[in-house]
Amino acid sequence: MSTRLGARGARLGEDAAEGAGDRRGGAMVEPPTGTSAHRAQAHGRHANHHRYHDGAQVDGYVDDPYHRVRRAVAARLVAEGVTGGGPVLELGCGSRGMLDPVALPGPLVLADMAEAALGTARRAAGGRATPVCLDATRGLPFRAGSFAGLLAGELIEHVYDPLALLRECHRVLAPDGLLVLTTPNLAPVQDRLAFLAGRAPRQVDPLHPYLWLHIRPFTASLLRRTLRRAGFTPLAIRSNEVVWRLPGGRWVTSRWLARAAPGLGGSLICAARRRAAPPPARNRA
Repeated sequence: MSTRLGARGARLGEDAAEGAGDRRGGAMVEPPTGTSAHRAQAHGRHANHHRYHDGAQVDGYVDDPYHRVRRAVAARLVAEGVTGGGPVLELGCGSRGMLDPVALPGPLVLADMAEAALGTARRAAGGRATPVCLDATRGLPFRAGSFAGLLAGELIEHVYDPLALLRECHRVLAPDGLLVLTTPNLAPVQDRLAFLAGRAPRQVDPLHPYLWLHIRPFTASLLRRTLRRAGFTPLAIRSNEVVWRLPGGRWVTSRWLARAAPGLGGSLICAARRRAAPPPARNRA
């Protein structure tokens, strides 16, 4: 563990190792065994671990310009938006985290369910991060108010109960803590037009080699509404590129359009601030 993390980083690592943390409020509860919700969550957990366990899938796309822009925008929102010197958690970091520990005001904690990928991510950070192996669908093993900032990249769309995950993010963030998340956009410009022609959006294609794991896709408006329900105030929606696939398979991209109309872009990159008050009572209506 780097000396830069200090006692606070060590305490976070110990909490996670012990499964510690005050989880009062019931934000993250495993569905009862045998129920359809439990089976669906367990199936999703197994499928995601099988595909992403070694980091190879992530390594295959992070250097693509499309994802480089997404990751850079998210990292900048974190670096510019986190206040104070508290720790920052990157949840679902994979084998190559987005955050540079040197650019953060406090220590960095890297978390993922895949031990092999987590080890690679820590080495990529030059050893200047505390690694924690966890399953985000089972609750976060940290004390309430532990972090000044939290980044979750391309994670929420894989989770059976995204509202429960966001409530856990709210719990482990300090008051006014910053949440930044990225997720594929369900309604980019080309898919909006395709839907009018009777074709399904790309993000809900059950035959796609990896998009079939995106079980909870979001539009910009739905993402804002879900964040508010979980106790956050959305601050900004950004995107990486507006993309258009030509008949021959070539992609045409525009970063200018993504800045002007992020709801039409390929990825949604959202910053939100934790409200001091706890999230309202759970209500699916």
